[in-house]
Amino acid sequence: MILTVTDWWYGLETIDQVFWGIALVFSLLFVIQFVLSLFGADMDADADMDGGSGSFNVDPSFTLLSVRSIIAFFTFFGWMGVLALAKGYPTNITLLIAVGAGFIAMLMVAYLMYFFSRLAERGNADLGELIYKDATVYLTIPERRRGKGKIHVSLQNSLREMDAVTEGERLDNGKSVKIIEIIEDNVLVVEPIEIFDASAS
Repeated sequence: MILTVTDWWYGLETIDQVFWGIALVFSLLFVIQFVLSLFGADMDADADMDGGSGSFNVDPSFTLLSVRSIIAFFTFFGWMGVLALAKGYPTNITLLIAVGAGFIAMLMVAYLMYFFSRLAERGNADLGELIYKDATVYLTIPERRRGKGKIHVSLQNSLREMDAVTEGERLDNGKSVKIIEIIEDNVLVVEPIEIFDASAS
């Protein structure tokens, strides 16, 4: 098998070897990045390509060049080059096809990252509307942040079920509460609503 692969490799033209090498290496990186993302790891980082007056950013949160988009570029560049050469296209046309395909892949990945980041920002902004809103305990909330329970709260005309903790005593199912803070992982901090009613009177 090794001899067969070696013979195949050395039987390729130099340009074929270039495209095959790029395709295989960056496909491997793509798979590694995908596996890491499944486990919550993030190897992505924005590439700082702003040089003086020029900028690749249409929006502060839209970044054309990043680890993900660069990997996508070279993955598509390599495979499209391999396919174009296999179809018998000349080298200059193959390069144009490969660069075009890579650039389209880069744009798609950059846009998807931008799209999902905007969704996340919108979700965080929506949660900010919950501060000082009334809610109802759905699953008992343990006292003094010793565990999480759940509440039902209205957000943008729909009923949401969300994790919640409290600083005070245990809050049983059906208890009316008021949301006073949002902490990490979008957990809400709530207190009994009567505390606020007493302070207002």
